[in-house]
Amino acid sequence: MTDQPFGFNPSQNPDDRGEGSSSGGGNTPPGGMPPGGVPFDMGQLGQMLSQLGQMLSQAQTSGGGPVNYELAKQIAVQQLAQSGGAAAADQTGAVADAVHLAEMWLDPATTLPAGARVAKAWSATDWVNETLPTWQRLFDPVAQRVSGAWVDALPEEAKAAAGPMLAMVGQMGGMAFGSQLGNALAQLAAEVLTSTDVGLPLGPEGTASLLPANIEKFTGGLERPASEVMVFLAAREAAHQRLFAHVPWLRQRLLATVEEFARGIKVDTAALEQLATQIDPSNPQSIEEAMRSGLLEPQTTPEQKSALTRLETLLALVEGWVDVVVGDAVGERLPGAEALRETLRRRRASGGPAEQTFATLVGLELRPRRLRAAAALWRLVGDQHGIEKRDGIWAHPDLIPTAEDLDDPMEFSERLGAVGGLGDDPIAELERTEREEKERGESGPGQS
Repeated sequence: MTDQPFGFNPSQNPDDRGEGSSSGGGNTPPGGMPPGGVPFDMGQLGQMLSQLGQMLSQAQTSGGGPVNYELAKQIAVQQLAQSGGAAAADQTGAVADAVHLAEMWLDPATTLPAGARVAKAWSATDWVNETLPTWQRLFDPVAQRVSGAWVDALPEEAKAAAGPMLAMVGQMGGMAFGSQLGNALAQLAAEVLTSTDVGLPLGPEGTASLLPANIEKFTGGLERPASEVMVFLAAREAAHQRLFAHVPWLRQRLLATVEEFARGIKVDTAALEQLATQIDPSNPQSIEEAMRSGLLEPQTTPEQKSALTRLETLLALVEGWVDVVVGDAVGERLPGAEALRETLRRRRASGGPAEQTFATLVGLELRPRRLRAAAALWRLVGDQHGIEKRDGIWAHPDLIPTAEDLDDPMEFSERLGAVGGLGDDPIAELERTEREEKERGESGPGQS
């Protein structure tokens, strides 16, 4: 048994010990060149150990959760800085003017009043900082399920033998998730145009936010004036803010449905075993590559399918309503409005590389698959019953159209206008219907 430190081997020829060494006690000549070897860079080793220490320190101070969000933010900001997206020229005035004009145009197109209290021009880095709390809420359930699956897949003997090492595995897992999330945030931040671009209320309440640098890149291939595109996108952002501000249940319902889907994730332990064979412990990047391989994509359960259907329907209804209201507000004022509407519909329907990345991370695609059907329903209801009754449908979650209603919007519109359907006060009508059903239930069969 030797007393050589791990990772260092004695000289091949014991008789050579001491040759070339001024002290006679080592096998490395002056200059750091071992016999037949490569120069050993102590500086590089020190840098590597320093980086490892920083990573473990970050893991310990990240709050103990399943994801190291501080690391995620650092990675995203660093990538954006390297690509030139971290900073942006101050265009707060231009954004504020565009939002102000859009609000005036929206007023006659909807009964919902303005919802944005302030308008801001965000850089890509601002988007990361301002939306990270919401992403944390959405991503935690996924990471908890996957992280728990790693431990649950271990035999009891392995758990007992690992002991305190399990905590370190959890920290390293949080760092791996943080790295993935940071890369995805950087991709999304380089693409999004507004704070509501992915359909969810990601930013602070009451804040209409546009990303002028991203809008400039988006405008490059449209052959439309930049000012026209800015106002059109400001109208979409302002319409979203009206909906989220004055439909109190909507924000919570959207985010809670995403959380419900994420909590239902089930990880295939056989896939975990296969994944373990793809990981090289000496190469942290192999962990991230293995996690991106698709082996950990969730197995869809019946409960998740139900949550996914509700989420897709609700996203479609939000985007469809915004599409119709903005179309009415700007259609005759902006010559290229219809072309811009179609461009954004296709953009939202197809998704980009960043959205596909988040489909792997969160387990679902944040896309309104039935946007056109929802827009057709809102258009029909507005034409047949007026915008007051159309917007009044948002008063309560039980009033909004279902996935089946998107299949047959005419039937929904007819039901809306039928005797005994929604009256001028939809909440009062809903309460009346619930009261009648309760009374019929209490009377029992055969009683009057």
